Amino acid sequence: MYTILFTLLFRRMDPERAHQLAFRWIRRVARVPVLRTFVAAVLAPRHEELRTEALGLRLHSPFGLAAGFDKNAVGIDGLAMLGFDHVEIGTVTGEPQPGNPRKRLFRLVADRALINRMGFNNDGSLAVAARLASRTPVFRTVVGVNIGKTKAVPEEEAVADYVKSAERLAPYADYLVVNVSSPNTPGLRDLQAVEHLRPLLTAVREAADRGVPARRVPLLVKIAPDLADEDIDAVADLAVELGLDGIIATNTTIARAGLGLTSDPAAVKETGGLSGAPLKARSLEVLRRLYARVGDRITLVGVGGIENAEDAWQRILAGATLVQGYSAFVYEGPLWGRAMHKGLAARLRTSPYATLADAVGADVRTPA
Repeated sequence: MYTILFTLLFRRMDPERAHQLAFRWIRRVARVPVLRTFVAAVLAPRHEELRTEALGLRLHSPFGLAAGFDKNAVGIDGLAMLGFDHVEIGTVTGEPQPGNPRKRLFRLVADRALINRMGFNNDGSLAVAARLASRTPVFRTVVGVNIGKTKAVPEEEAVADYVKSAERLAPYADYLVVNVSSPNTPGLRDLQAVEHLRPLLTAVREAADRGVPARRVPLLVKIAPDLADEDIDAVADLAVELGLDGIIATNTTIARAGLGLTSDPAAVKETGGLSGAPLKARSLEVLRRLYARVGDRITLVGVGGIENAEDAWQRILAGATLVQGYSAFVYEGPLWGRAMHKGLAARLRTSPYATLADAVGADVRTPA
């Protein structure tokens, strides 16, 4: 049914407009108690064997929605209703900004991929913090908050900009993510260099602690798949040194490897970050390298090219405690969460592992 709807309606529509329309309907359904209860029962059934503990939090499963879909924390319960057991909002910047000029989102349907150069369009940390503060949750879902740099802020003031967001948003975050890996904010990826990343993460950690003295908000960093292997190792070592809680691997890529099936060659030439199936191999490679470096000392979150339960299972075996998706949601639709839960539960039952925790990193610990 969704495939037909996508073909007849969404595929012909501007991708950003289609996103807004679909998200509006998700939020509307979630506001009607009888409807959201029915939808959640059908699309988000619980599997006890998938219960996960990560970052000091308890989750129904390891499966969640990556940052970028709900930039402004306007539809968390609607997304939880569809089976996302953690929802990462954002990226949120210190100040509100419109993002890059449209058209800025492109579908590569045959490649099951997206290219975006959204440019962190969001309402700003003050407005998002107020929205989170007034929220009355309907479903128990973990909420991550992803923060980035305001485009107009010069590089020498980047730390202060992140600190502003951390102080405002940490009180409402189950975990906080420092995004230094989007390709769509000029100079942002330079902050992944250890000499820049160390003072940034230290300052954000201190800001989160000031903002939430009663508890320690888990802090993670999200990295790009385009980092050289030695830079991945350096970030991993820094994360351990600073006592970071986790690393998210990976963001979108500026590379175009793995493409070629698309029916719109012009779309491939668009600038921006590529996500979806073509990112799968590199994101898995980065994850394996991180786990080999850090082991169980910090939590790893696998994202990038995850389309189905087998992809998620491979990330878990490579070292991910949590997995996220986004692009496949566009192509699979509202039944995606149900399929992911059902498939992961089946995969675990047929595996040699008693729990998901036993499977985390198994392929890296015991190479074939």
